[in-house]
Amino acid sequence: MIRINEITDIVSTYIDDPDLDLIRRAYVFSARAHEGQVRLSGEPYLSHPLHVAKILADMRMDEPTVAAGLLHDTVEDTDTTIDDIADLFGEEVADIVDGVTKIGMMDFESKAIAKAENIRKMILAMAEDIRVLMVKLADRLHNMSTLDFQKSYKQLLIAQETLDIYSPLANRLGLYMVKRELEDLCLYYLKPDIYQNITDGLQRQHTLGKEYIDKVLGLLHDVLESNELKGSITGRTKHKYSIYNKMVRQDLKLEEVHDIIAFRVVVESVKECYAVLGLVHSMWMPVAGRFKDYISIPKANMYQSLHTTVVGPEGERIEIQIRTEEMQKVAEYGVAAHWQYKESGVSASKQNRDAERFSWLRQIMDWQRELEDPREFMSSLRFDLFTEEVYIFTPGGDIKELPDGATPVDFAYSIHTDVGNHCTGAKVNGRLVPLTTALKNGDTVEIFTDKKRKPSHDWLKFVKTAKARTRIKHYIRTEERAHSITLAKEMLEKEGRRMNLNVPKAIKDGYFVMLADEFSCGSVDDLLSNIGYSRITPNKILRRLYAVINNIEGEPEEAVLHEPQTTEEEKNQKVANSIEIEGVDNVLIRFAGCCTPLPGEPIIGYISRGRGVIIHTASCPNVKSLEEERLLSVSWSGGQEETSHPAQISIRCKNIKGLLARICSVLAEQDVNIDSGSFKSDVDGISLLEFTVEVRDLGHLHRALNRLKTIDAVLETTRIS
Repeated sequence: MIRINEITDIVSTYIDDPDLDLIRRAYVFSARAHEGQVRLSGEPYLSHPLHVAKILADMRMDEPTVAAGLLHDTVEDTDTTIDDIADLFGEEVADIVDGVTKIGMMDFESKAIAKAENIRKMILAMAEDIRVLMVKLADRLHNMSTLDFQKSYKQLLIAQETLDIYSPLANRLGLYMVKRELEDLCLYYLKPDIYQNITDGLQRQHTLGKEYIDKVLGLLHDVLESNELKGSITGRTKHKYSIYNKMVRQDLKLEEVHDIIAFRVVVESVKECYAVLGLVHSMWMPVAGRFKDYISIPKANMYQSLHTTVVGPEGERIEIQIRTEEMQKVAEYGVAAHWQYKESGVSASKQNRDAERFSWLRQIMDWQRELEDPREFMSSLRFDLFTEEVYIFTPGGDIKELPDGATPVDFAYSIHTDVGNHCTGAKVNGRLVPLTTALKNGDTVEIFTDKKRKPSHDWLKFVKTAKARTRIKHYIRTEERAHSITLAKEMLEKEGRRMNLNVPKAIKDGYFVMLADEFSCGSVDDLLSNIGYSRITPNKILRRLYAVINNIEGEPEEAVLHEPQTTEEEKNQKVANSIEIEGVDNVLIRFAGCCTPLPGEPIIGYISRGRGVIIHTASCPNVKSLEEERLLSVSWSGGQEETSHPAQISIRCKNIKGLLARICSVLAEQDVNIDSGSFKSDVDGISLLEFTVEVRDLGHLHRALNRLKTIDAVLETTRIS
């Protein structure tokens, strides 16, 4: 088991005059609190907080964070309270422990929601104090290294969650040491066969690889020395998960992966970095498209370096990274290399630089507030963390960092929500392009806006950033909610007149406040929105309203409510009565204009936002693009005999005098009413007639079409669908 002196010795190497007493007191307290507890491995539980504290010390974290690592499980697993921690170790340590504790102490209705909400809570806690995440990452790294003692199904679940969330977060924070270890451990549990194959392959190449590394190191040392440049040079084999990733991306076997070995040159200044790059390219041919300048444009996690891949000795591809000592610290320790907490009297410029470094975290915080469903937040977070970045310029020269594949709409939203909402077009490098265009590194983008333009549902098909996606959804939902409230009022007022109920007056007099509470809606607008979305039927609300106004127990008899209907109302009611919806009644029904369903053919219902249930034919192509969870099982009832339904028909015929009159006469004989029509003729003397007609059902339509075919000059009759 790790000793506390090992941890304090590490802390002393990177902090001048450290508060080691705080760390030692935290160790003693943790040992007493966890006394008698053991881990699944059989080790004393204290071994876990000690390992977590050592990992934090290896990350070069400050004293309060290392102390919090020792104490992070005391509140959750012992009788200790946060107040106890605050009294003994101060508010700073207590806040970190509290943030870590809250992440794991929540109950939810399902495991999926629990997992998503815990991640969300971690992001929230991280925004308050990013050291909370550092402790959580150290905790996860040690748990992953002892995962052998968990059941196999738990190993898979924990490893997958680590790969989905914790490893990308470590990457975002620039903690490459942690990222590499987490990813290799995840590969070990998720793909054990592949892990072993890569391990065996690397072992076979070890001797040859060492000789090759020594050869390249010698050549690099010689070129630096001959050009009077001072620096350190190292060579290493890439970690197993990155090799596996390359094999998957490029569909390669292990022996086909040529740039397994990476070299790093660390020099004194930025000027020398570019000088070394020139020397390397003069020695070996660079591979086209494999040079990246992260010095001029650093990554979001503060990482800076020059990366180039060259064809080295013996025709082998090798990657060479060139950076300064300061850049090397950031590459290894990420956020800890610029840690403002361990500095007293932090300057305003330093605070501003730190704020810029964590701009990605602020963006996550912005859009997470608009996602009520934690699972949707989880999906967006995973996408944002995993995607590689591209750097896009505004016309003024400012840089915006976006995920690979981002579009001008994503760029517009990155500038401001209003710019995104009113985006009408874009120029990329001075040329007009479609809004669906995937932006490339270094593009300069100019956005055109129009106050009349609104976000489109179609944008959701191609935008890449979580910010754009959530802003578009938020706007659409707000618009749809307003529309559903207006529609609900119209339906209630119309139905209310038949029941002798003055709905506007009832709303004004506060009756709908009572109804909102009775139907478990947060407000009157929520109640109206539910009616507009067809979640609650207007009839149900009005029957209850009638009872409340007239002090009737329960709901009134049907006969009490209804006045005689007008002819138009009777017609609409009959149309609605012709449809039976499984488990639902008295709901607003509309027929889709794309397929104009008729009684007698299979149909399906779709719960629209604000327009009731839309009825489509089961074979309608548009059904495939609808949200599956909002589809309803519906059928025709026996009440449609006297109801007319629109249908569209096409008639190809010879262009002869009097034919139109004969066609209209036949349709009239078949009791088919013509609602509208259009006519086209071509040079060959053939005419195309298209009518919208009213028929009772599918059989009625087919009989009419068959009758039309008996006219000599009619060549073809079809239903338009």
